[in-house]
Amino acid sequence: MPHTPLLARLSTTRVAAIDMTNAVVIQPIGAFEQHGPHLPLDTDALVAETVAARAVAGLPDDANVWILPTLRYGKSNEHAGRVGTMTLSASTLISLLLDVGESVAASGFRKLVFVNAHGGQPQLLEMVSRDIRAATGLQVFPVSAMHLGEPEGMSWDDAGFSIHGGQSETSVVMAIDEGLVDLDVAAADGVALGSLFAGFTHLTLEGAVPTAWLTNDVSTNGVIGDPRRASPELGARVLDHWSGALSEALLEIKRFEWPELR
Repeated sequence: MPHTPLLARLSTTRVAAIDMTNAVVIQPIGAFEQHGPHLPLDTDALVAETVAARAVAGLPDDANVWILPTLRYGKSNEHAGRVGTMTLSASTLISLLLDVGESVAASGFRKLVFVNAHGGQPQLLEMVSRDIRAATGLQVFPVSAMHLGEPEGMSWDDAGFSIHGGQSETSVVMAIDEGLVDLDVAAADGVALGSLFAGFTHLTLEGAVPTAWLTNDVSTNGVIGDPRRASPELGARVLDHWSGALSEALLEIKRFEWPELR
């Protein structure tokens, strides 16, 4: 049979034959939430699974890296009340991911990687990763695509306030499937963030002293950024960078082992 990294396509017999000693399992995770009038609700899930798939495609067939089905729901209560948003509570998502981790460990795997593309849950993933480690012994690595950096020289028109549905995120979706994006209805919002924290030394939206913001605090149309000059070419550069960085990280994860201290 032709090789596939998709664990769901394998039989239980084929999974049992995997060399678990150096195998890595990826759980892509996104969200199902409003992204303004121009982007689809599953933007984050689409980005997470694309980055994961491209990263694994950049590895040799015998890399022994496997991908679980994408979790298309996340913790999105910052967008609660916006039509189409489907959110899990923090406790539900934690329980779900703990169950996934326990199942991965029960199958004999030793390393689990979360590949996340939703900005509202990196901290939760870091916490639950440690809980899974403590409960199962799995080595767990929470990765958020947006923390993998950008190509050198990238610049964005809305760099000062773009965190949701802006130029960069819209460009990435266009690079995946341009037909999913309706730039005709795209509009900037959240521009007031540029002046909202003027005069404060420490307080920012998402910095050393952040605020527990909701979308309704900063945006009318659900966008925090300016998507109007997004392009698939810009998005392709970001996707290539993220996928390449994740490929490199996966090889490092395969090599990594905690030392025996006792």
